[in-house]
Amino acid sequence: MPSLSLVRKVNAAFQPRYTPTAVFVGGTSGIGRGMVEVFAQITQGKSDIVIVGRNQNAAENIFSNLPHPNDRTYKRDFIQCDVTRMKNVQAATTDILTRYPKINFLVLSTGIMTMKGRDETEEGLDTKLAVHYYSRWKFVKDLLPSLNKASEDDEDAKVFSVLAPGKGGNIDLDDLGLKKTFSVSNAALQAPTYNDLMMEAFYDSNPSLTFIHGHPGVVRTSLLEKSDTKLFNLVHPLMATLLRPVTVSPVECGEYMWHAVFNSTKGVFRTGSKGEDLGKKRYFGSEEAKKKLWEHTVEATTVNSQ
Repeated sequence: MPSLSLVRKVNAAFQPRYTPTAVFVGGTSGIGRGMVEVFAQITQGKSDIVIVGRNQNAAENIFSNLPHPNDRTYKRDFIQCDVTRMKNVQAATTDILTRYPKINFLVLSTGIMTMKGRDETEEGLDTKLAVHYYSRWKFVKDLLPSLNKASEDDEDAKVFSVLAPGKGGNIDLDDLGLKKTFSVSNAALQAPTYNDLMMEAFYDSNPSLTFIHGHPGVVRTSLLEKSDTKLFNLVHPLMATLLRPVTVSPVECGEYMWHAVFNSTKGVFRTGSKGEDLGKKRYFGSEEAKKKLWEHTVEATTVNSQ
């Protein structure tokens, strides 16, 4: 595995001839924030950055601390969006497409930690799966025109979904969306496989783009602290202390995640916590599953975005 110093050196070699545009869905905290900060440092601030999330103050704070080059003004935009509702995603992507005809990097890192049972929104989707899968699928689908335009101009055009490749399980093709067999453990096992299949399906119809499902490892974030489960709130300080020796900061994680992004060519990939290629390690997909999940997701997100 490459050392952090080597990864930083390799990442620093990213010097495109164009001004890159990166959209971060879930970029106001945790891994997403780390990836925003690392990207800004790598590009020395000479990049256009969009943060999609719920906390505008957090986004403005991030923007204020990023490098500010003197040669010109680079865009820093915040797009308000609660990703648990597909209608909100629809509004956000419409806004982004209007402002950005080209997108080079789309990073999806929204997360939720809860022990609730099925928590269904008025759109009929479980909140946990909406955050970890459906909203991500819709962001990718809606923003494909801008991603493909970047590719047509011979620029980077990459999608990176941060979740858990290699940590999933077989999916229930008779209960996609888990309306009948939901449990916290089922949702945790289904979402990674959904993300694997999502990336593969998008690549099938967009072979000039790069799609990556990345595992971040154990990162020091505020997920437990912000959870709606009181037990997680209570154990957060203790767990943060006990796990510190085996965890990394969001910025360290961001370096490794960008290493995976920059090292990936056109295609579909599953990467690990050091940016390494996982191949088909603990892979639970199939062509049948990919087809059925796509059809299910089109119906779910289209109906619920109206």
